[in-house]
Amino acid sequence: MLETMGKNARLAFRQMALAPATQRNAALEQIAALILQEEGSILSANEEDMRHAMQSGLSDSMLDRLMLNHSRLSAMASDLIGIAGLADPLEEIYDAYVLPNGLKVHKRRVPLGVLAAIYEARPNVTIDIAGLVIKTGNVVILRGGSETIHSNRAFITVIQKALESCGLPQAAVQFIDDRSRERVNELLKLHEYVDLLIPRGSAALHKFCRENSQIPVITGGIGICHLYVEESANLDASLEVIRNAKVQRPTVCNALDTVLVQAPIATEFIPRIISKLTPDGVTFRLEPQAMQVLADQSLPGVSPAGPQDFDTEWLSLVLGIKVVSGLDEAIQHIEAHSTSHSDGILTENAQQAQDFLNRVDSSVVYLNASTRFTDGGQLGLGAEVAVSTQRVHARGPMGPKELTSYKWVVQGEYQVRQ
Repeated sequence: MLETMGKNARLAFRQMALAPATQRNAALEQIAALILQEEGSILSANEEDMRHAMQSGLSDSMLDRLMLNHSRLSAMASDLIGIAGLADPLEEIYDAYVLPNGLKVHKRRVPLGVLAAIYEARPNVTIDIAGLVIKTGNVVILRGGSETIHSNRAFITVIQKALESCGLPQAAVQFIDDRSRERVNELLKLHEYVDLLIPRGSAALHKFCRENSQIPVITGGIGICHLYVEESANLDASLEVIRNAKVQRPTVCNALDTVLVQAPIATEFIPRIISKLTPDGVTFRLEPQAMQVLADQSLPGVSPAGPQDFDTEWLSLVLGIKVVSGLDEAIQHIEAHSTSHSDGILTENAQQAQDFLNRVDSSVVYLNASTRFTDGGQLGLGAEVAVSTQRVHARGPMGPKELTSYKWVVQGEYQVRQ
């Protein structure tokens, strides 16, 4: 089954790589239109997934990722239109120069090739990845989680209908419509046809793919995210940033997990954090020095941090708080516990800000902003296929340019090498 999909994907890639930008953009616009036209059938399919998920005891954070509604479908359609409006990365020529022998040299962006994506409980990822793949002239084989099977079937029907209507191969976006784990193992060995594997989901999924794939793997998307509040920070503004980073959507990888508070402001600021976020339903895990700051105050939802709490991606309304002496200790904590996803500093001290931005080696580092901006759409990429935390050709949100490689183009006048 999968070998046939791989062969079809490779054939489709030859056509997609040569398709003009106007044709690829038309397909994106058609998918957007069909999502809105087929909203009823898509939401009906999603309701079936939600029913099964609740019966199987899926966590609240996973249910939130799984759920679709009118607002989310409209946002998907809007994002696709936005992607269509982006400059075509395949038209970019760069690093051009002329050698002393007269050879004209430049690099030209080209698609990566056949991608495979494995992901869990997020049917919107089907649209995000398909949109960026079509935009960049790539093709993809998708394997969503079993909990999203009905939603993904509905989306794939829409995507392939749009591709066909625009004269592009349906095999540009294929879907493994099989819940068996054996299909995953089979996909990981499809190196003859697949050029890059992108897992999106739990740490266990990423680990499994790294250890078992015969295809190069882009991993990331596991976010233990930190904000360090330095003593010069505007504390009123910092509270709003912390609240946004934790509460705005707590079930995603760029949500805040730990606040590090510099000791001189801890007595004032930690109670303010708790007071600000408790009405939102946030509970708190405090290390010993932070607990001491509260002295005799008995605050609801506050408990001592356990041994693994600062190594946990909460994906829920839980926030860790730790007191640090200064920048060095804050960075030491981040180095020990961060997943290199998104980490930031809140400060009015320019030197402290620069030191933090220079020394913290996460995929995205922040100065006086919420970690929730680690998102392809928010950073102007239109969407993302993943957030890479590796030191490969792409780090952070992977948008159109991150789905390209390049080839050298050398133009001469019949020169020969001496």
